[in-house]
Amino acid sequence: MSGQLKEVRNRIKSVTSTQQITKAMKMVSAAKLRRAQDAIIQMRPYTRRLQDMLSNIVSGSSGEGGMALADERPAERILLIPITSDRGLCGGYNSYVIKLTREVIRTKYAAQQAKGNVTILPIGKKGYEYFLRNNFKVVDSFWDIFSNLAFDNVRRAAVYAQQAFLEKKYDRVELVYSQFKNAATQNFVAEPYLPIPKVEKVKGVKNTDFIFEPAMADLLKEMMPKILNTQVFKAVLDANASEHGARMTAMDKASENANDLLKSLKISYNRARQAAITTELTEIVSGAAALQG
Repeated sequence: MSGQLKEVRNRIKSVTSTQQITKAMKMVSAAKLRRAQDAIIQMRPYTRRLQDMLSNIVSGSSGEGGMALADERPAERILLIPITSDRGLCGGYNSYVIKLTREVIRTKYAAQQAKGNVTILPIGKKGYEYFLRNNFKVVDSFWDIFSNLAFDNVRRAAVYAQQAFLEKKYDRVELVYSQFKNAATQNFVAEPYLPIPKVEKVKGVKNTDFIFEPAMADLLKEMMPKILNTQVFKAVLDANASEHGARMTAMDKASENANDLLKSLKISYNRARQAAITTELTEIVSGAAALQG
């Protein structure tokens, strides 16, 4: 009986220590989430307006110079950019991104994958390790961006994708990431990146008209890459906020589970101790009765 009590005490101590860790991790993630959330909220309106403007220009153009990044061609070679985290303990966040990436390959690019024409450019250590371990073709130059999250580092990955598209190494480029909604909600999406998607023409609605100064070709040559770089940076900021939100939620749930387990263990401990006391009292009474007899 004493061995059982000791085992329960050790489990209570272990769960209490784990709960302290999960609570601390939740507080750290909450602080990081606040900064990450501010960054993506400030970035979104600017990026959305630039993307809308770029899509409108591409849709309304007649193939003038500078439109190479909007060149539609048969999708023979594919580049997917899944954005995961560097660390775990964030619930199903990383597995959802990986699952969506595989789903995109299965539903849209199965024929290309069978020919070995699907390449993964992972951002984040978890995605990099998974796709490397599962024998996918991997670009291993940009997976560590989150170790120093800055626009210049993200821009290098975006420039690589743009240059590879221009050189016709890839015919389609897609981003797979999580759009941040709130701490408990992430929206996992596969978003076309290259060629630049066009706005569908609605009957009776005229696309926005732009006056270009200087010439359209010169302006687009300068602006297109910068807007596309910003699009990738926005996706990375979205993923960063989603990661911290997912980790905060996961640690909060872990703390609640630890609390429930502690209650159960304490009840078990009290019952075992009560049984031990009852047994000892019974032995004492029995011993006293035997001596009197």
